[in-house]
Amino acid sequence: MANETNETKEAKAREKEEKQESKVGIGKLVLWNTRSVAVAIQTLTLTYLMIYCTDTLHIEPAWASIMLVATKLLDGVTDTVAGFIVDRTQTRWGKGRPYEVSVIGLWLATWLLFSVPTGFGSAAKMVWIFCMYTMANSVFYTLLSANQNVYMIRAFKDTQIVKLTSYGSVITMLVAAAFNILFPTAVTVVATSASGWSSLMLMMAVPLAAIGILRMVFIPERYQVGVAVNGQQEEKLKLRDIATLFKTNKYILIIAMMTLIFNLVCNMGVNTYYYSYIVGNLALAGVAAAAQMIAIPLAFCFPILLSKMSTIRLMFAGFIVAVVGYAINAVAGANMLLLVIAAIFTGAGTIPASMLSSLVILECADFNEWKGNPRMEGTMSSLVGLGSKIGAAVGAGLLGICLSAVGYNGDANITAASNMMIRALFGIVPMILYIITALSLRFYKLDKLTPQIKADIAARRAGNN
Repeated sequence: MANETNETKEAKAREKEEKQESKVGIGKLVLWNTRSVAVAIQTLTLTYLMIYCTDTLHIEPAWASIMLVATKLLDGVTDTVAGFIVDRTQTRWGKGRPYEVSVIGLWLATWLLFSVPTGFGSAAKMVWIFCMYTMANSVFYTLLSANQNVYMIRAFKDTQIVKLTSYGSVITMLVAAAFNILFPTAVTVVATSASGWSSLMLMMAVPLAAIGILRMVFIPERYQVGVAVNGQQEEKLKLRDIATLFKTNKYILIIAMMTLIFNLVCNMGVNTYYYSYIVGNLALAGVAAAAQMIAIPLAFCFPILLSKMSTIRLMFAGFIVAVVGYAINAVAGANMLLLVIAAIFTGAGTIPASMLSSLVILECADFNEWKGNPRMEGTMSSLVGLGSKIGAAVGAGLLGICLSAVGYNGDANITAASNMMIRALFGIVPMILYIITALSLRFYKLDKLTPQIKADIAARRAGNN
């Protein structure tokens, strides 16, 4: 009886200790997400780049699209290089943490992107945009994508990461929702000219760059990750390891493709055109964005849901919900009630994919370690980041090419063909793409292996200590 009592006490003590270790704390939760907030707003800001090019700079939509897509050729190189560099980094600040400074460069390049000199001709304007867009996306955003998971898994314990990601996503979503509500009005009031756009971006860039650097200052890397690769605590990555990744880890390719399609839809930028020309009032886009805030509390349920289902199954369910939302968009026209209902569905449906991708990347890193290969969080984060940026560029490119094909030229006299194209891109096209994305996730089988993988890795690490 005494032994049973002692065992019960020990079990309770272990359970209490595990709960304590899984806590993050509101201060660290907020600090960790400062950079996520700065990057999320920058990403949302870029959805206005196409209308800035066509309606303010009077650049032909097709040429603007081709120019933006062309920057992705550089991304294919810089993403791979950035991930490789981060995975090999060893400094007194840590492995991923030093690259946080890139958030300052990101916002500087974004301000310059929306500050094209008005005296330039069309060709010079496109060169300027190409250079600034490349600096923002192919350099600074690339480094921030590469270091995210490398930094996180060394700053927090595994038991903290689900809560950190789930609850932290609420902060990011609330700020993003506030941006989507307020920014359309700010555009109509301030960004009425080229100089207005520059002023608006500067008012955002300075505080957001300062906010974005906070987690680098206050959150250190504390833990070592990756054991028993050639007997070394931190793997020494080689170029051939990248080829091995593509051969042995098909799961990360599925996640990269999911991210590509997801960002293609999210960054198409058609909302601005839809509310300007179909609804007739851009400011009403803020009403739909406000409605999406209803779905934000879902993120508080993620830890509970993820204890009952895998991350990938939660993402699959989310895409099905989003498909319903875009089906409503396809028939909504200018009916704000239907548009608000659709916004709730699309917002709720895309929350898992937008906020939990880090968890599946870490699953893929665990799989690498389980197979005896380097974890390569940085390289895989860069690969997913590349999918994100290609999707964003293709989305913007698709919008511009489609609008040019139906004769849209940036003036207020929109044709019936342009009207139909905008409506199709707002509802039918995203619906089809999300159906394809949901089906592709059925090929992701790693979630079934994850419990065994984690148990084996824990045993291996314990044996090497």
